[in-house]
Amino acid sequence: MSKRVAVLASGGGSNFENIVKKADDIGIEVAGLIVDRKSARAVERAERLSVPYEKIIRKEYSDRKAFERKIVEMIEEWQAEYVILAGFMAILSPDFIDQYDRRILNIHPSLLPAFKGANGIRDAFLYGVKVSGVTVHYVDSGIDTGEIIMQRAVALCDGETLESFEEKIHETEYVLYPKAIQSVINLSEEK
Repeated sequence: MSKRVAVLASGGGSNFENIVKKADDIGIEVAGLIVDRKSARAVERAERLSVPYEKIIRKEYSDRKAFERKIVEMIEEWQAEYVILAGFMAILSPDFIDQYDRRILNIHPSLLPAFKGANGIRDAFLYGVKVSGVTVHYVDSGIDTGEIIMQRAVALCDGETLESFEEKIHETEYVLYPKAIQSVINLSEEK
C-alpha cells in the first residue's frame, strides 16, 4: 500500500514534479503540495499535475507557531504520513520536527556536512572543490545536520561553469531523491 506524503516547497518545484512523476515507482501517493511563497512556481506544476496544493505564507500568520499549525492541519487533512521537503526554505521548529520524527526528509545540493545552508552549489563551486554532490537526510532541529540517508558525488570538471555544475547537481537530485524516499518507505514497512 502506498504511503501518503505531503511535499513542501518554496520555489520552482522541479524536485516536487519529479517525485510526483515517479510516485508509483517509489511506492507513494503525493497527497498535496504546500508552498510558503506567493510566487512559488511549484503551484503551476501542481495544477498541471492535478495535485492539490495550499499556499501557506509565513508573513500572513502572527508567528511561526501559527504558521506551522496551519501546515500541520493540511498534512493531517491530507492524511500524509511523511513530509518531503523539496526546496522548502523555511526553518521548521523543533516542535514541528518532533511531531514527524524520522518522517521529514530533505534534499541538499552538497555532500553534507560540507556547504550547509541555502547556497550549497554556489558555495562549493566558489570554494573550488573537485567533487561535491547531493545529500538526502532526515530533518532534525539543526540546519542540514540530520542523519544522512543517501549521498551521491558529482565531479566538478575543469572549465565547468556554475550553471553547468548546477545542472549536473539537479540531474543527480532527480535520481537520488526518489531512491532515498523509497528506501525510507521500505525501511518503515519492515518494522
